[in-house]
Formats: sequence, structure tokens, C-alpha cells
Amino acid sequence: MKKFFLTVPKGTAASNLAALILRIGFGALMIPHHGYAKLVEFSERKGQFMSFLGLGSTLSLSLAIFAEFFCSIFLVFGLFTRLATIPLLITILVIMSVHNWEIFGKYELASAFFVGYLAIFLLGPGRFSLDSLLFKRGR
Repeated sequence: MKKFFLTVPKGTAASNLAALILRIGFGALMIPHHGYAKLVEFSERKGQFMSFLGLGSTLSLSLAIFAEFFCSIFLVFGLFTRLATIPLLITILVIMSVHNWEIFGKYELASAFFVGYLAIFLLGPGRFSLDSLLFKRGR
């Protein structure tokens, strides 16, 4: 399990560039209007935010901020990339469930984020990442 999450497989220049573009693109798209907006408006949003699995609205909002802001920053830098995509994937699944699994139409952006994060999870961080610098290249 450690090998999957903390190693960077050797790939072609094109696959490493694709991983970089996916990480930076999807990480940067999530930060400003989703993660950062929730972070700076925490006190206004905490009372009206959805209570996921009965955790309470404050904790649910905190978990969403952790995923959408902090995990997205990890993605941009390629740090703990595969681990950082797990909270993002879970958050997107929760968003999709709130919108009755409408994957096309008005809520298709959630579907697009899910596909992007799933691709990043499967592809890994690529050579142009902090993961590549910090952990041995393997596989």
C-alpha cells in the first residue's frame, strides 16, 4: 500500500507533463471559488452548511475546506498526491449525492472534477512533483 501511495512510477515525458497539467489545473480550479471562499466565509457558512452523516454542519464544512483548499494545494505542488485526491474524491461524491446524482446538465461540473481527480489518483504525481523529489522512484 505504501508503495502505491508514496512512489512515483517512471513514465514518458508526455505522461509526466500530463500529470503536471492535471494536478495544477484541477488543484487551481478548486481553490479560489470553492476552498478559499469557504475558508474566509467560515463563520457565515457554518450554521447553514449540510451536516454530512450527522457530523454537524461545522465539522462537515471543516472537512470540505480541508479537501477543497488544503488538498488542492497539495495537488498543485504534487505533495502526497494520491493521498490528497482521496478527500477530494469523497467531497465530490458527497456533492453529487446532494444533487441527486445528476451528472449532466446543471451540476455536470462535479462530474468533471470527479473524472479529473480519479485520473490524477490513477496516474500519480508524475516526475514534476514534490513527491518525485522526496520519495524514491519505483515500479
